[in-house]
Amino acid sequence: MSADRRVVITGLGVASPIGLGADAFWEALLRNECGLKRIESFDPSGLPCTIAGELPPFSLGDFIPKAYRKSAKVMARDIIVAVVCAYHAARDARLNTKCLIERGEAADGPPVDSTRFGANIGAGLICADLSELAGALSTARGDDGAFSLKKWGTEGMTNLTPLWLLKFLPNMLACHVTIVHDAQAPSNTITCGEASSHLAIGEAFRTLARGDADVCICGGAESKTNPMAVARPALWGRLNVADNDRPDRASRPFAADRAGMVLAEGGGLVILESLNHAMARGARIYAELVGFGAASSATGESSLKDAHHGLSLALRKALSDAVTDPSEIDLVTPFGAGISEHDAAEMTAWNGVFGYRLSHVPAMTTRGAIGNNGAGAGAIDFIATVLALHRNTVPPSRNTQPPDPACRFQFVKDDPRDARIRQAISLGYALAGGQGAALVVRKFEE
Repeated sequence: MSADRRVVITGLGVASPIGLGADAFWEALLRNECGLKRIESFDPSGLPCTIAGELPPFSLGDFIPKAYRKSAKVMARDIIVAVVCAYHAARDARLNTKCLIERGEAADGPPVDSTRFGANIGAGLICADLSELAGALSTARGDDGAFSLKKWGTEGMTNLTPLWLLKFLPNMLACHVTIVHDAQAPSNTITCGEASSHLAIGEAFRTLARGDADVCICGGAESKTNPMAVARPALWGRLNVADNDRPDRASRPFAADRAGMVLAEGGGLVILESLNHAMARGARIYAELVGFGAASSATGESSLKDAHHGLSLALRKALSDAVTDPSEIDLVTPFGAGISEHDAAEMTAWNGVFGYRLSHVPAMTTRGAIGNNGAGAGAIDFIATVLALHRNTVPPSRNTQPPDPACRFQFVKDDPRDARIRQAISLGYALAGGQGAALVVRKFEE
C-alpha cells in the first residue's frame, strides 16, 4: 500500500461515564473505576432497572463556538455527546478545524482543507424527549379527556417547536459535527446498533484509502439514559434487574454469574488521516489502522444459535485485510454485553478464530466499567485499544471474574499490566440485527 493510502490515527475524543477526553478516560480505566450508578437524569423508580452509566456534568458551550450556541436547542442528548467527542478529537489531533479556530484554540499551522475533511458517524434511534412530548400531548385531549388525534393536529403539535423533529433524526449527529467543524468531504451516518462505531470507522478507513478525503472524523455516540431506552431492553429481558443495589458489580461481561447488561450514554470520535497528510503537518500518530472486516448473521432477534458465524467472519476478514493472523495479535478487545446468550455467541466466535491463542494474549473489555453505550460503545472500545497499543499498557477489566468456563480471554484483573503490543484487534456487534465488525490496529512504523 503506497504511503498516501496508508491510514493513521491522530486524534481521540471520548465522552464516557468515567471521564471526558482521552486522558481522563484512560486514567480512570487504569484506576479500575466504575461509572455505573443510580440514574439521576430522571426518576427511574418505576422501571425494573434503576442504574445506568451517565456522563459527568459538563457545559455544551465549552465545546462549540459562541456563535453556534443557539443551535443547542435543536440538539438531542445523542447529538450533544457527539459534538463533545468531536471537539476532543480535533483538539487532541491539533487539527485546525473551524470550531477550534473560532474558539481561539488553533494550533500552529494552517487550517484543515474542509473540502478534503470527511465524516462517518454511528448513531442510534434517538428517543424523544418525553417531557417535551408529554407537554404537547396534554393539550390534545378531547372533551372526554382522552387523546384526540384531531386536536393533536390543530393544537397539540403547535406546542412543539417547528424544528422539534430535527432533534431526533440519527443523521443529525454527523450534521452538527460537520457544520461545527466545517467538514465538507463525504459524510455518512450508520445506524446498526452497537456495531455502528466499528462500521463507521471502517467506512472512513476505506474513504481515506481510496483517496476521497485526507482526513475523516469517525466513530459513534448515543445516550441510552432515558425512560424509553431503558424500557425497551427491559421488556426484552436483556437488562440486569437484580443488582440495582450494587451498580459497581452489575455489568459482568463474560463472568460465570453475568445477569444482563447495564445501559449507558457516551461515545467516541477519532481522527483518521492519510499518512502523507499526517506527516506533512507533523501530527502525532497513535497507531496505524490496517484492517477492517464486516459481516452479518442471518438470525432473528429471538435466536442466537448461529450468531457466532457472522462475528467469526468479521474477525477473519479484518485479519485478512491487515495481512496478519491470530499468532501476530498481541491484544484482543471483545465487546462483552454481559448477557448470557450474547456473550456465549461472542466467545464461540473468538474461540473459533483464535483458538488457544486467546490463552496467551491479554484481553480487555470496558463494559464492566461503563456499561453499554449503544452506537458509541464500539468507538470507546476502539479508543481504549489504540491507547493500550500506544502506551504498551493493558488496563484492568472490571467484573470479569469468576470467568465463564468457556472463556479463554486473559483479562487483567486489578492493576494495569505492561505489555509489548504491536497489533491489536477490536470487535463490535449489534445486539439486534446481526451486524458485526472488527478493526485491526498496528504500531506505527515509517
